[in-house]
Amino acid sequence: MTDSKIRIRLIQVSMFAVIFVAWFIATETESVSNLFLPKLGDVATDFRDLIGSGDAWSPLSVTLFELVVAFFNAVVFGTSIGYLVSRSKFLMRAFEPMFSSMFAVPLIIFYPLALLFFGLGPGSKIAIGSALGFFPVVLNTINGFGHVDAGYMRVARSMGAKGFPMFRRVLLPAALPIILTGYRIGFILCFLSIVGGETIGSFSGLGHQIVYYAESMLTSMMFAYIIFIVIIAYILNSLVFYMERKGNYY
Repeated sequence: MTDSKIRIRLIQVSMFAVIFVAWFIATETESVSNLFLPKLGDVATDFRDLIGSGDAWSPLSVTLFELVVAFFNAVVFGTSIGYLVSRSKFLMRAFEPMFSSMFAVPLIIFYPLALLFFGLGPGSKIAIGSALGFFPVVLNTINGFGHVDAGYMRVARSMGAKGFPMFRRVLLPAALPIILTGYRIGFILCFLSIVGGETIGSFSGLGHQIVYYAESMLTSMMFAYIIFIVIIAYILNSLVFYMERKGNYY
């Protein structure tokens, strides 16, 4: 590991250390009521019990199922529509600004409609996750395929490339880094919207557990679930970032 990477890791670890030290001091000196911020030791105990008992795995499986289906929908529809739009300058001028404007709208406000149509089960979370993940995927796909260097295209055509060979050897390698960035952003938005949706209205999932323990005034267990979600989010983001970086070597 290089010196720069070591310094980066030290800064990251130091940031979390400061947060936990401040948390410990605030709760031990009772500067903050334990009703709102439980003691760090109590949260650590509940987190250990949460992992050891396996109680977290069932809601995690629900959330991951919703995430996988929502992200699959966003990738399939976003990539397909984005590629078709990118093949025409006219369609790009028509649809790209429209998709950008729709992406600027906080789509979570439509979650009550998703509940109305799909109920409190996984369907409503999948619907809102698919919608939020769709826009970065479709916009980056349009940008990736629609702005390939014209010089590459001319050189490829002069060598007789067309159809699938043109797509495989020229369009896809040139557009892939931008498309993968859209996938990563879409994945993160899918996860955030699904967990957020579970906190608003659901029968199960990680977000549902946070609300349940908050309403039961069991704040230490609520924070244990929050820390668990943060760890899962970090793992998922690191995995997607790793896949994006590998894909850039395509």
